[in-house]
Amino acid sequence: MDTVAILQNQAKILRQDIIQMIATAASGHPGGSLSAIDIITALYFKVLRHRPLEPEWSDRDRFILSKGHAAPALYAALARTGYFPVEQLATFRKLGSPLQGHPEKGKLAGAEASTGSLGQGISIGAGIALASRLDQKDYRAYVLMGDGESNEGQIWEAALFAAQYKIDHLTVILDRNRQQLDGWTKDILDTDSLAEKWRAFQWHVIEIDGHNMEAILSAFHDAQTVSGKPTIIIAHTTKGKGVSFMENNLEFHGMAPNAEQTQLALQELSA
Repeated sequence: MDTVAILQNQAKILRQDIIQMIATAASGHPGGSLSAIDIITALYFKVLRHRPLEPEWSDRDRFILSKGHAAPALYAALARTGYFPVEQLATFRKLGSPLQGHPEKGKLAGAEASTGSLGQGISIGAGIALASRLDQKDYRAYVLMGDGESNEGQIWEAALFAAQYKIDHLTVILDRNRQQLDGWTKDILDTDSLAEKWRAFQWHVIEIDGHNMEAILSAFHDAQTVSGKPTIIIAHTTKGKGVSFMENNLEFHGMAPNAEQTQLALQELSA
Protein backbone atom coordinates (compact mmCIF):
# COMPACT_ATOMS: atom_id res chain seq x y z
CA MET A 1 0.00 0.00 0.00
CA ASP A 2 1.47 3.39 -0.99
CA THR A 3 1.80 6.40 1.32
CA VAL A 4 -1.32 8.17 0.03
CA ALA A 5 -3.49 5.08 0.52
CA ILE A 6 -2.10 4.53 4.02
CA LEU A 7 -2.87 8.13 4.98
CA GLN A 8 -6.36 7.93 3.47
CA ASN A 9 -7.06 4.85 5.55
CA GLN A 10 -5.66 6.51 8.65
CA ALA A 11 -7.90 9.55 8.09
CA LYS A 12 -10.91 7.23 8.00
CA ILE A 13 -9.90 5.78 11.38
CA LEU A 14 -9.52 9.27 12.83
CA ARG A 15 -12.94 10.23 11.50
CA GLN A 16 -14.41 7.30 13.42
CA ASP A 17 -12.57 8.46 16.55
CA ILE A 18 -14.04 11.94 16.14
CA ILE A 19 -17.60 10.66 15.85
CA GLN A 20 -17.18 8.26 18.75
CA MET A 21 -15.70 10.77 21.19
CA ILE A 22 -18.25 13.51 20.39
CA ALA A 23 -21.11 11.03 20.66
CA THR A 24 -19.79 9.70 23.98
CA ALA A 25 -19.49 13.24 25.35
CA ALA A 26 -22.83 14.25 23.79
CA SER A 27 -21.05 17.52 23.01
CA GLY A 28 -18.53 18.85 20.52
CA HIS A 29 -17.96 20.13 16.99
CA PRO A 30 -18.08 17.34 14.39
CA GLY A 31 -18.38 19.45 11.22
CA GLY A 32 -15.12 21.37 11.37
CA SER A 33 -13.24 18.43 12.87
CA LEU A 34 -14.19 16.22 9.93
CA SER A 35 -13.37 18.89 7.34
CA ALA A 36 -9.85 19.31 8.73
CA ILE A 37 -8.90 15.72 9.47
CA ASP A 38 -7.25 14.91 6.13
CA ILE A 39 -4.88 17.84 6.64
CA ILE A 40 -4.18 16.89 10.26
CA THR A 41 -3.60 13.27 9.26
CA ALA A 42 -1.02 14.31 6.66
CA LEU A 43 0.72 16.51 9.22
CA TYR A 44 0.95 14.03 12.08
CA PHE A 45 1.60 10.88 10.09
CA LYS A 46 3.92 12.25 7.41
CA VAL A 47 4.92 15.93 7.50
CA LEU A 48 5.70 16.97 11.05
CA ARG A 49 9.01 16.20 12.69
CA HIS A 50 7.89 15.09 16.12
CA ARG A 51 8.50 12.46 18.77
CA PRO A 52 5.33 11.34 20.58
CA LEU A 53 7.37 9.70 23.33
CA GLU A 54 9.45 12.88 23.70
CA PRO A 55 6.81 15.63 23.30
CA GLU A 56 9.12 18.45 24.45
CA TRP A 57 11.90 17.59 21.98
CA SER A 58 13.40 21.00 21.24
CA ASP A 59 13.76 20.49 17.48
CA ARG A 60 10.19 19.34 16.89
CA ASP A 61 7.90 21.10 14.44
CA ARG A 62 5.00 22.83 16.19
CA PHE A 63 1.33 22.52 15.22
CA ILE A 64 -1.15 25.14 16.42
CA LEU A 65 -4.86 24.40 16.13
CA SER A 66 -6.11 27.97 15.90
CA LYS A 67 -9.69 26.75 15.39
CA GLY A 68 -9.58 25.18 18.82
CA HIS A 69 -13.16 23.90 18.73
CA ALA A 70 -11.93 21.24 16.27
CA ALA A 71 -10.02 19.68 19.16
CA PRO A 72 -11.43 16.17 18.51
CA ALA A 73 -9.42 16.05 15.28
CA LEU A 74 -6.23 17.00 17.13
CA TYR A 75 -6.88 14.57 19.98
CA ALA A 76 -7.52 11.68 17.59
CA ALA A 77 -4.21 12.37 15.80
CA LEU A 78 -2.28 12.69 19.06
CA ALA A 79 -3.70 9.44 20.38
CA ARG A 80 -3.13 7.49 17.19
CA THR A 81 0.49 8.66 16.93
CA GLY A 82 1.22 7.62 20.52
CA TYR A 83 1.08 10.74 22.69
CA PHE A 84 -1.43 9.04 24.99
CA PRO A 85 -3.54 5.85 24.95
CA VAL A 86 -6.37 5.71 22.42
CA GLU A 87 -8.70 4.61 25.23
CA GLN A 88 -8.33 8.05 26.80
CA LEU A 89 -10.34 9.56 23.92
CA ALA A 90 -13.46 8.33 25.72
CA THR A 91 -12.83 10.97 28.42
CA PHE A 92 -13.35 13.85 25.97
CA ARG A 93 -15.01 16.81 27.72
CA LYS A 94 -15.33 14.91 31.01
CA LEU A 95 -14.55 16.68 34.28
CA GLY A 96 -10.86 16.37 35.10
CA SER A 97 -9.87 15.04 31.66
CA PRO A 98 -7.00 16.74 29.79
CA LEU A 99 -9.14 16.36 26.65
CA GLN A 100 -11.38 19.36 27.05
CA GLY A 101 -13.50 21.09 24.40
CA HIS A 102 -10.50 23.22 23.41
CA PRO A 103 -6.80 22.30 23.69
CA GLU A 104 -4.97 23.42 26.81
CA LYS A 105 -1.18 23.61 26.83
CA GLY A 106 0.38 22.07 29.91
CA LYS A 107 -2.49 19.67 30.47
CA LEU A 108 -1.97 17.44 27.45
CA ALA A 109 1.20 16.14 25.82
CA GLY A 110 1.38 17.43 22.25
CA ALA A 111 -0.86 20.46 22.75
CA GLU A 112 1.39 23.35 21.75
CA ALA A 113 -1.01 26.19 22.64
CA SER A 114 -4.25 26.89 24.46
CA THR A 115 -6.63 27.90 21.70
CA GLY A 116 -10.31 28.55 21.29
CA SER A 117 -10.49 32.32 21.27
CA LEU A 118 -10.47 32.61 17.50
CA GLY A 119 -7.87 34.64 15.65
CA GLN A 120 -4.80 34.01 17.80
CA GLY A 121 -3.17 31.04 16.12
CA ILE A 122 -1.15 32.85 13.44
CA SER A 123 0.29 35.22 16.03
CA ILE A 124 1.41 32.23 18.10
CA GLY A 125 2.79 30.44 15.05
CA ALA A 126 4.65 33.51 13.83
CA GLY A 127 6.31 33.88 17.21
CA ILE A 128 7.34 30.24 17.26
CA ALA A 129 8.72 30.35 13.71
CA LEU A 130 10.62 33.58 14.44
CA ALA A 131 12.09 31.96 17.57
CA SER A 132 13.31 29.11 15.37
CA ARG A 133 15.31 31.60 13.34
CA LEU A 134 16.62 33.55 16.34
CA ASP A 135 17.68 30.33 18.07
CA GLN A 136 19.36 29.17 14.85
CA LYS A 137 17.13 26.12 14.73
CA ASP A 138 15.26 24.61 11.80
CA TYR A 139 11.87 23.68 13.26
CA ARG A 140 8.74 24.92 11.54
CA ALA A 141 5.36 26.16 12.75
CA TYR A 142 2.11 24.99 11.19
CA VAL A 143 -1.17 26.73 12.00
CA LEU A 144 -4.63 25.47 11.08
CA MET A 145 -7.29 28.17 11.02
CA GLY A 146 -10.96 28.18 10.05
CA ASP A 147 -13.21 30.08 7.69
CA GLY A 148 -14.94 32.18 10.32
CA GLU A 149 -11.57 33.13 11.76
CA SER A 150 -10.86 35.16 8.65
CA ASN A 151 -13.27 37.72 10.13
CA GLU A 152 -10.88 38.37 13.02
CA GLY A 153 -8.68 41.45 12.78
CA GLN A 154 -5.80 39.78 14.58
CA ILE A 155 -5.45 37.38 11.66
CA TRP A 156 -4.51 40.24 9.37
CA GLU A 157 -2.22 41.93 11.91
CA ALA A 158 -0.32 38.66 12.24
CA ALA A 159 -0.24 38.27 8.46
CA LEU A 160 1.41 41.68 8.10
CA PHE A 161 3.93 40.86 10.84
CA ALA A 162 4.93 37.51 9.34
CA ALA A 163 5.41 39.02 5.89
CA GLN A 164 7.33 42.03 7.21
CA TYR A 165 9.85 39.79 8.95
CA LYS A 166 9.95 37.20 6.14
CA ILE A 167 9.04 34.33 8.47
CA ASP A 168 9.35 31.51 5.98
CA HIS A 169 9.22 28.72 8.57
CA LEU A 170 5.53 29.51 9.08
CA THR A 171 2.85 27.65 7.15
CA VAL A 172 -0.82 28.44 7.70
CA ILE A 173 -3.56 26.13 6.49
CA LEU A 174 -7.02 27.62 5.98
CA ASP A 175 -9.78 25.03 6.35
CA ARG A 176 -12.00 26.61 3.69
CA ASN A 177 -15.27 24.76 4.31
CA ARG A 178 -17.33 27.96 3.71
CA GLN A 179 -19.32 27.62 6.92
CA GLN A 180 -19.10 29.00 10.43
CA LEU A 181 -21.20 28.97 13.59
CA ASP A 182 -23.90 31.34 12.32
CA GLY A 183 -24.19 30.10 8.75
CA TRP A 184 -22.44 30.30 5.38
CA THR A 185 -19.43 32.61 5.35
CA LYS A 186 -20.62 34.34 2.16
CA ASP A 187 -23.74 35.50 4.00
CA ILE A 188 -21.96 36.67 7.16
CA LEU A 189 -18.81 38.30 5.80
CA ASP A 190 -17.97 37.43 2.22
CA THR A 191 -14.34 36.32 1.89
CA ASP A 192 -14.37 34.79 -1.58
CA SER A 193 -11.26 36.74 -2.60
CA LEU A 194 -9.08 35.26 0.13
CA ALA A 195 -6.28 34.12 -2.18
CA GLU A 196 -5.92 37.61 -3.61
CA LYS A 197 -5.94 39.13 -0.14
CA TRP A 198 -3.16 36.88 1.10
CA ARG A 199 -1.07 37.53 -2.00
CA ALA A 200 -1.54 41.27 -1.40
CA PHE A 201 -0.19 40.68 2.10
CA GLN A 202 2.95 39.23 0.48
CA TRP A 203 2.35 35.60 1.36
CA HIS A 204 3.05 32.58 -0.83
CA VAL A 205 -0.39 31.17 -1.62
CA ILE A 206 -1.24 27.56 -2.52
CA GLU A 207 -4.82 26.45 -3.25
CA ILE A 208 -5.79 22.78 -3.07
CA ASP A 209 -8.59 20.31 -2.58
CA GLY A 210 -8.28 19.76 1.16
CA HIS A 211 -9.49 16.17 0.89
CA ASN A 212 -7.04 15.12 -1.84
CA MET A 213 -4.18 13.53 0.11
CA GLU A 214 -1.73 13.69 -2.78
CA ALA A 215 -2.42 17.42 -3.20
CA ILE A 216 -2.08 18.00 0.55
CA LEU A 217 1.34 16.34 0.67
CA SER A 218 2.48 18.25 -2.41
CA ALA A 219 1.40 21.55 -0.86
CA PHE A 220 3.34 20.90 2.33
CA HIS A 221 6.42 19.99 0.29
CA ASP A 222 6.04 23.18 -1.73
CA ALA A 223 5.74 25.26 1.44
CA GLN A 224 9.00 23.84 2.78
CA THR A 225 10.87 25.08 -0.30
CA VAL A 226 9.68 28.70 -0.04
CA SER A 227 12.25 31.21 1.14
CA GLY A 228 11.74 34.79 2.32
CA LYS A 229 7.97 34.75 2.92
CA PRO A 230 5.37 32.78 4.87
CA THR A 231 3.00 30.36 3.13
CA ILE A 232 -0.74 29.87 3.36
CA ILE A 233 -2.41 26.75 1.99
CA ILE A 234 -6.06 27.47 1.20
CA ALA A 235 -7.62 24.03 1.48
CA HIS A 236 -11.08 23.82 -0.05
CA THR A 237 -12.99 21.37 2.11
CA THR A 238 -16.48 20.13 2.94
CA LYS A 239 -17.79 20.58 6.45
CA GLY A 240 -18.68 17.19 7.93
CA LYS A 241 -16.69 15.39 5.22
CA GLY A 242 -17.10 11.61 5.24
CA VAL A 243 -20.51 11.40 6.88
CA SER A 244 -23.26 11.91 4.30
CA PHE A 245 -25.85 13.57 6.54
CA MET A 246 -23.27 15.87 8.14
CA GLU A 247 -21.72 17.16 4.91
CA ASN A 248 -22.54 20.85 4.38
CA ASN A 249 -25.09 20.57 7.18
CA LEU A 250 -24.93 23.69 9.34
CA GLU A 251 -26.60 21.89 12.24
CA PHE A 252 -23.49 19.82 12.84
CA HIS A 253 -21.16 22.74 13.40
CA GLY A 254 -21.52 22.18 17.13
CA MET A 255 -24.08 19.43 17.62
CA ALA A 256 -23.28 15.88 18.69
CA PRO A 257 -24.97 13.02 16.82
CA ASN A 258 -27.60 11.00 18.67
CA ALA A 259 -27.30 7.23 19.07
CA GLU A 260 -28.94 6.41 15.75
CA GLN A 261 -26.91 9.01 13.86
CA THR A 262 -23.71 7.79 15.54
CA GLN A 263 -24.35 4.23 14.41
CA LEU A 264 -25.09 5.36 10.87
CA ALA A 265 -21.98 7.57 10.73
CA LEU A 266 -19.71 4.78 11.99
CA GLN A 267 -21.21 2.36 9.48
CA GLU A 268 -20.50 4.78 6.64
CA LEU A 269 -16.93 5.37 7.81
CA SER A 270 -16.16 1.66 8.23
CA ALA A 271 -17.59 0.69 4.83
